Amino acid sequence: MASRSHFSPSVGAVAPPDADPSNGVARPGVALAAVAAVACVAQFMVVLDSSIVNVALPSMKAGLGLSASAQQWVVNGYLVAFGGLLLFAARAGDLFGRRRVFQAGLVVFSLASLAGGLAQDGWMLLAARVVQGAGAAALAPSSLSLITASHTEPSQRTRAMTWWGVAASSAGAAGIVAGGLLAQLSWRWVMLVNVPIGVGLLSAGMVCLAPTATGQRRSRIDLPGAITVTLSAATLVYGVSAAPGAGWGAPRVIVSLVAGVLLLAVFVAIERRGSDPLVPLGIFSIANVRVGNVLTLCMGAVITAPLFFLSLYLQQILGRSPVRTGLSLLPMVAVISIGVLLSQKLIPVIGARRLVVIGGIIAAAGLVWVGRLPVHSGYVAGVLLPTVVVGAGTSLTMMPAIVASTSGIDPRNAGVASGLINMCRQLGAALGLAALVTIAATVTSHSTAGGNTAVVEGYRVAFYAIAALSLATAALALRLKPAQNTAAATPAQDD
Repeated sequence: MASRSHFSPSVGAVAPPDADPSNGVARPGVALAAVAAVACVAQFMVVLDSSIVNVALPSMKAGLGLSASAQQWVVNGYLVAFGGLLLFAARAGDLFGRRRVFQAGLVVFSLASLAGGLAQDGWMLLAARVVQGAGAAALAPSSLSLITASHTEPSQRTRAMTWWGVAASSAGAAGIVAGGLLAQLSWRWVMLVNVPIGVGLLSAGMVCLAPTATGQRRSRIDLPGAITVTLSAATLVYGVSAAPGAGWGAPRVIVSLVAGVLLLAVFVAIERRGSDPLVPLGIFSIANVRVGNVLTLCMGAVITAPLFFLSLYLQQILGRSPVRTGLSLLPMVAVISIGVLLSQKLIPVIGARRLVVIGGIIAAAGLVWVGRLPVHSGYVAGVLLPTVVVGAGTSLTMMPAIVASTSGIDPRNAGVASGLINMCRQLGAALGLAALVTIAATVTSHSTAGGNTAVVEGYRVAFYAIAALSLATAALALRLKPAQNTAAATPAQDD
């Protein structure tokens, strides 16, 4: 049994045996399962809103007379606010109480959804989407930190995080189906559906979550760090989101990306010198936290991009309706949900490192298979079977990466660790999707085939590129440390 001296005391501390097992997150007498349920539903709502709007964009455009640029910003406004405020909101939860930030996020998100559903003009909808993104930035990290801070026993934490992962993975396809169904009634219901969910979660949070203890030490918020990392993330997300439409060589794209990188460097410099940093850089002394976050960055693209391209393929090439498209992708998402549950059992047996390697290879094989997309109808052999393989592979990589990224983290830093995971996944999805859309568009524009054949050729190359990225995650996973592979291990256990 090796020592834990390689952990920073600020992030690797173990709670004393007589400490509150829930770390003050749950009210006395409330089961931890109730806290996990609240966290999972909140994460489901956040991810659902990321996908449900996409299907309803044509209806929104017709209803409010949105321009092409405004239509794009219905999505990008949400992403910029979400990605930009993640770390700030995550750290605020650590410093000022997770319940407060969680409930504030719910109120902001629900009211913005109501305002968007009642919007009478395009600018009102766009403003509501930006505010929605700010609420989601508070909800996403706080939902995960509610689990990581309260579930101190490793096997309990892994079970709860598994259901959190299932909620996140299933919400993507649920959003496509729900968006298609609700848009047939009115695009307004795509926004308004969040209101009753938010009210229910707010009530459940008041019953299940303990209020912030009074009289505890309150660190001051790192405003310089918060401002620089928020601007850095926002400009990076903006630049990446604008790239497919404007081109990677467009001045606004280049300026945004360069500014984002420079601001990130300034942020790191501020954190090194600050007494109360927004992100305690000591958490990166844990090797699995470093590798796990990079894995999450890569998997953000591997998980998000296939659904995007398949949605376009099914609707624009095979001519399926939005509802049929969502139903066509449900088998893949169902396999992902089942696989995430299965991975919980496999982590202690196979180990996180081997599981990510196996999953990455399986996903890559499925993506190469998907890359043989037929131009004409061929759903079963061309979409259904290969996407089931892709779903099986990606489902095995998600939980090991999340477990690795949060293991050894002091509960006081659970929020910022959760914020980092969500930020990496968000940036990975945005950056990867923008790059892949550019690749597909370039191949299509240079194709001599023309028509749908040229479009499908672009999609094929994009899928091959995603397969290569999946193989890269498998190779990167070899750097995970075996000492933190098992979710059932005690905090002091080592190989």
